[in-house]
Amino acid sequence: MATSRNLVAVAGGCVLALYVGYIVVEKVHAASALADETNASAIPDVSVLQPKKSPTKVALTLPGTIDAWYQAPIYPQVSGYVKMWYKDYGAHVKAGDVLAEINAPALDAQYAQAKADLASQQAKANLAVVTANRWRAMGRSQSVSGQSVSVSLANEQSAQAEVEAAKRNVEHFEALEKFKTIVAPFDGVVTNRAISVGDYVNSGGGNLNAMGSASELFTVADTHKLRLFISVPEVFSYVLAPDLTGEVTVPQYPDRKFSAQFLTTAQGFDPNTRTAIAEFVMDNSKQEIWPGTFASVALKANNDHSQLYELPSSSLVFEEKGMTVATVDQNSRVHYKPVVVGRMADTATEIQGGIDGSDRVIDNPPADLLEGDKVNVVTPQRGYNESGYGNQ
Repeated sequence: MATSRNLVAVAGGCVLALYVGYIVVEKVHAASALADETNASAIPDVSVLQPKKSPTKVALTLPGTIDAWYQAPIYPQVSGYVKMWYKDYGAHVKAGDVLAEINAPALDAQYAQAKADLASQQAKANLAVVTANRWRAMGRSQSVSGQSVSVSLANEQSAQAEVEAAKRNVEHFEALEKFKTIVAPFDGVVTNRAISVGDYVNSGGGNLNAMGSASELFTVADTHKLRLFISVPEVFSYVLAPDLTGEVTVPQYPDRKFSAQFLTTAQGFDPNTRTAIAEFVMDNSKQEIWPGTFASVALKANNDHSQLYELPSSSLVFEEKGMTVATVDQNSRVHYKPVVVGRMADTATEIQGGIDGSDRVIDNPPADLLEGDKVNVVTPQRGYNESGYGNQ
């Protein structure tokens, strides 16, 4: 009986020992795995790429605004009420076509007064001529003094001068009378009509609304050719050459491409935007594109820096001492190299010095990455870097 109890006790002790040993081994294994995982996590994963040469052609797409070749807002030169308008929105007009007529009774009265003043001055001048001739005749017979003859001649000259002034005044009102008829200044399209019959218009000030502000009566645009304006960033101003051609896309025709030829540039940069206004010319003989249209303009030109290397802008590291890039050597150690930066675009930057084609540059380096740190070079997931640079 005692022997059976001893065997049970020994068996129980063995089982307990095996259980304790199993627990110890599991803890040791878990601690080892945790240490391995911690050590592995301490080495960051990075994606690297090699610098490539800048392309021989530079291409950029910029927003632009299309305007008419000529565009004239038309204001009245006389005050009065709109008698009738004859051309509406979209009307094609020729130079001299009547757009509207203005009823100006006050001007008509002033014109009549000017003509009456001219007739009065002409009558006075005629009398002055007759009187002067008589005084000349009497002066030759020595029957009057020379002073009296001189006064008569001066009166004659004064009367003639007043006649000339009255004529100029009549001509002034004749010119204003012509402005009662609003005409098109050139061949084009009426893009705006801001008057109605009975509206009061103010001389030189357009149609007066309830707030007292003025606007043009009509706007006529010549759209057989168009002007395209774009703002070119300073770093790309070198593309503005006489033979530059732009490929234009407009919202109305998303599947079509139009051509625009470079015309001129402002030759000065806006200090707020660091851009220069460039003007292009577009043919619009079919009147397909309207002035005021938004345009997307694709420009292509020879790249005079094609011998330089290019990196994605995300690989640049801004430091107090200047611009650097993080490179990886053959031992997977990090080394920061200072670089000289050239033109900077949205996604790519030219590098004028500091690297060569054999360097492995880290794209998007971690902020806490230090000189000499060890890294694990990995291949990123598809779509992580679609800039065209080869991952190594």
